[in-house]
Amino acid sequence: MAHSTLPDDLAQAQYDWGRTYTALAAAHPRGTTALRRRLLHLSNRLFWHPFWSTPAGHPTAARAALSQPVRAHKRGRDAP
Repeated sequence: MAHSTLPDDLAQAQYDWGRTYTALAAAHPRGTTALRRRLLHLSNRLFWHPFWSTPAGHPTAARAALSQPVRAHKRGRDAP
């Protein structure tokens, strides 16, 4: 299956969204208001990203493909 080329800022926003969600889901998170605002901001950026209005951004295939580069990005960043 050919993968669409996802913009780096879209993959980064998805990665940041996951980290923010994880921080908010912690047992006793600090700064919950700021985390919630950041999560809403990132959700907005992800949902309304211009990529989704391009032919390569077909909603079903591209949104599913978004998780793959995000996982690869996370592995690269979190490596010791």
